[in-house]
Amino acid sequence: MEARAVTRGLRMSPRKARLVADIIRGKNVNDALRTIMLSNKKAARLIRKTLESAIANAENNFNVDVDELFVVRATVDMGPSLRRLRPRAMGRADIVRRPTSHVTIVVGDKRGE
Repeated sequence: MEARAVTRGLRMSPRKARLVADIIRGKNVNDALRTIMLSNKKAARLIRKTLESAIANAENNFNVDVDELFVVRATVDMGPSLRRLRPRAMGRADIVRRPTSHVTIVVGDKRGE
């Protein structure tokens, strides 16, 4: 049994969000939530919401005990970059790319691995 949650279009670089996703991968969901609560990164709050959604999906759709769940997969993929213009000297302009991320978290019981 596996339940998943996807958050798309987060206004954060995937490289920065992967630092938090790497910390929780493979952990018990209670340990993962505790670890994220203590992290002071911006991505921690956003990934925590996705993890809580995946836990709620598992609980409501499959009637699973939350204490038996593990983070099976936690991936952060690149989303579309927002493009902004920044004025430069002599009437020119530079493109500033604002990266976005797609976060996918899959939780399941240990037997599902």
